[in-house]
Amino acid sequence: MKQRQASIKFLLVLLVCILLSWCARIERRPPETVQTGMASWYGPGFHGKSTSSKEVFNMYDLTAAHRTLPFGTVVMVTNLENGKSVTVRINDRGPFIKGRIIDLSYAAGRILDMVGPGVIPVKLEILPGYEQITSSQDFSVQVGAFIKKENAKALEKELGREYRDVYITVFKTETQTYYRVRIRAATIGAAEETASRLSRDGYAVLILEEQ
Repeated sequence: MKQRQASIKFLLVLLVCILLSWCARIERRPPETVQTGMASWYGPGFHGKSTSSKEVFNMYDLTAAHRTLPFGTVVMVTNLENGKSVTVRINDRGPFIKGRIIDLSYAAGRILDMVGPGVIPVKLEILPGYEQITSSQDFSVQVGAFIKKENAKALEKELGREYRDVYITVFKTETQTYYRVRIRAATIGAAEETASRLSRDGYAVLILEEQ
């Protein structure tokens, strides 16, 4: 009886050792934080309808559809043809067309200058822990975001001819640096007035609370 119990214990210890050895061989890969592929946009036909997250789709919000990323994930999307970038929140599923990795709202697509082309090559980078909404009462109007500093400097110079308090803010992730061109505004009213004027001049803009 004792010999049988000893054999069972030996077999159990051997099994545990084998399992531990097998687990140690499993390659633990970090989650993929950067993706590249084609992006599309969607808007009028879906405006006001329910998304996969049960949130009502608003084509004027900075949101997007992705096949696998958790709802609420915030990603920086960069147009690889012109270097323009935009931050969006995942609240829907799609696109379901082969080769496309993200489907952007109309507002996000307009900022990337992709509404005309419809489909563009992009890089998207997950921003863990990043939130789009802040509690600050300082406002700004963002007119562009770029991965090339010279493009941001050119827009800053261009806007400086007509607007005061134009500046560039730098946003860094693990793999990329983004240069965002903004105009300071003392109040939300002033920000809305500046944004309206910029829109009439053909710029795609965002009103933001400063971080």
